[in-house]
Amino acid sequence: MGTVDRAIEDKAIEDKDWQRLDKWLWCARFMKARTDCARLVGGGLVRINRQPTEKPHARLRIGDVLTVPLRGDVRVVRVLALAARRGPSEEARGLYEDVQGEVALPCAATESSAYRRLSMSAGIAVASPRPFGSRR
Repeated sequence: MGTVDRAIEDKAIEDKDWQRLDKWLWCARFMKARTDCARLVGGGLVRINRQPTEKPHARLRIGDVLTVPLRGDVRVVRVLALAARRGPSEEARGLYEDVQGEVALPCAATESSAYRRLSMSAGIAVASPRPFGSRR
């Protein structure tokens, strides 16, 4: 019974002080499916406070700065609130603020073949400016 009580206690603490990274990304509407968020994080493409993480269950707290590569751009956001649920887009936008402004800047790292290979292995489609492989 001790492990069950501890799991319930961890869940109660999660709602107050921290939240799983993949769950927060999903609630903040960075991707459509939570499994896609988990794959993105699992590929080592997301950073929390400049530290790369490969753990979808990484603890995210208010004030943390996330670096998230999406669709050929890199977004840097500061966490303003933890999500209670996946709500409408207006509610999701209140969870974070863009640190680098409204427009995400293109990054040379997202154009590299290593980034493309990592994102493809994570099951995330990356738009490429040129066709490659079987798409030619």
